[in-house]
Amino acid sequence: MGYKITSLPELYDLLPEEERIIVDILRQIVKETLPAYCREKISYSVPFFYGHKGICIIWPSTVPRGGIKKGVLIGFWYGCKLEDVDNYLKHGSNKQIFYKIYTTPEEIDEKAIRKLLKEAVALDKQWPVR
Repeated sequence: MGYKITSLPELYDLLPEEERIIVDILRQIVKETLPAYCREKISYSVPFFYGHKGICIIWPSTVPRGGIKKGVLIGFWYGCKLEDVDNYLKHGSNKQIFYKIYTTPEEIDEKAIRKLLKEAVALDKQWPVR
């Protein structure tokens, strides 16, 4: 894949079915949980959600440069600043973005994701509005 994805239909056309389902479920959870001032855009060829600053990113392994070989990653842009009391997120080589990778839709823990999103939004609301 040498080109840049600029829309969701383009992304969905590219993904294998299992990844498309996982991305779809994760996007629904994020969109239902984030407040109205937050937005989604395609950035780095993947769904990126932001408020005053970045909140989270959903990165399927099919899209290059995500650093994962299988499944779909949900990464919290300022994961390093989240308490994550349940230790749900993994801390990889990126010191800022903490993440979780799903290889099947059944692995998705909606409650855990919503809890982290609410914490990420509380953090986002502390940033000055640009």
